[in-house]
Amino acid sequence: MTAPTIEHATTPTRAWSMLALAVAAQAAGTMLVSTPVYLIPLLHLDRGMPLAQAGLLASAPTVGMVLTLVAWGSLADRRGERGVIGGGAALAAVFAFAAALVTDDLIVLGVLLVLGGAASASANSASGRVVVGWFPRHRRGLAMGIRQMSQPLGVAAAAVVVPPLAAQHGIAAPFLVSGVVLAVLAVACGAGIRNPPRAAAAASVPRAGNPYRGSGFLLRIHVVSVLLVIPQFTVATFGMVYLISALDWPELAAGILVGVSQVVGAFGRIAVGALSDRVGSRVRVLRWVALAAIAVMLVLGVTGALHGTVAGAIALVIAATVTVADNGLAFTSVAEAAGSAWTGKALGIQNTGQFLAASAVGPAVGALITVAGYPLALALVAIAPLAALPLIPKTDVHRA
Repeated sequence: MTAPTIEHATTPTRAWSMLALAVAAQAAGTMLVSTPVYLIPLLHLDRGMPLAQAGLLASAPTVGMVLTLVAWGSLADRRGERGVIGGGAALAAVFAFAAALVTDDLIVLGVLLVLGGAASASANSASGRVVVGWFPRHRRGLAMGIRQMSQPLGVAAAAVVVPPLAAQHGIAAPFLVSGVVLAVLAVACGAGIRNPPRAAAAASVPRAGNPYRGSGFLLRIHVVSVLLVIPQFTVATFGMVYLISALDWPELAAGILVGVSQVVGAFGRIAVGALSDRVGSRVRVLRWVALAAIAVMLVLGVTGALHGTVAGAIALVIAATVTVADNGLAFTSVAEAAGSAWTGKALGIQNTGQFLAASAVGPAVGALITVAGYPLALALVAIAPLAALPLIPKTDVHRA
């Protein structure tokens, strides 16, 4: 009789405020991580930096995240979410302010971006634990979808703010803005976040062992997510410069469109999360998203080949929406399959795989675009979700 009680448990009112703070903290970190992405048009088109080199700089924060995601998750498992999220935001603010002081030295700037990404990874690992700890299972798809809004909202903020701010005040200005936002949220999270009430429940449940032993479910979800992140970061990293250089969009209009696409994508994550709650399966909806990702990348390549200014922009918005929709589903699956003692570590591993792939997207796809052009390169990216399809498990696993 225990399972039905948990299944239909009410959601504590405080859970929504915890979720709001977690979303805001991760969005602020994502804004910092995305800032060099939206400096690419300025660095490449105005200053003549090679696209592959600009993509490498844009990938620097992602490298930092890869190095620390599991460590942050393990710390959250042991010490709770409050200090991890608040402390990580404070560190990220320090590195953002430092980056603003060294923008003329690209090597030092790259190092500070690595450190900023490493600090901002705290929210990525710990905020997923907030969702699992504060929300019952029949609300986790929706809650994780809302939590996953943080990335597109942070990207959208960077897309709208960074290009005009950098054009008018130099590339230091966007880093200063990110630092201020992160500092404010560090204080808010330190004061407002409470660790989820797991102690009483954990005492009545036998401690689970390593969830990676005896089942390939988690590993398969990790690999699927690595493959599905390739089209996501291709669109996020090169969408704006594609609009400007291939479809002749004005820079400001391109930034606004990319920002809008990220907001639409944020609500798309909520929709697919709620859908997974309704159908009772994360992996079934994940399969639908993978199929849609194949289609949208092919359409994006075709519209680019036809030089359709409007059609290409519409395809980009749809692609930006579809290619981010898998994240919440995969995160919820990982958190539920890992169990509370392993949630932070498993989510750290999940993020690490994704960001390892994402850190390669900038230079690799940038070089591919240089050789093959945008249309063919975008179409070839559809191979990644195609390869993910047979790896998606047929049924869900619930240990949380």
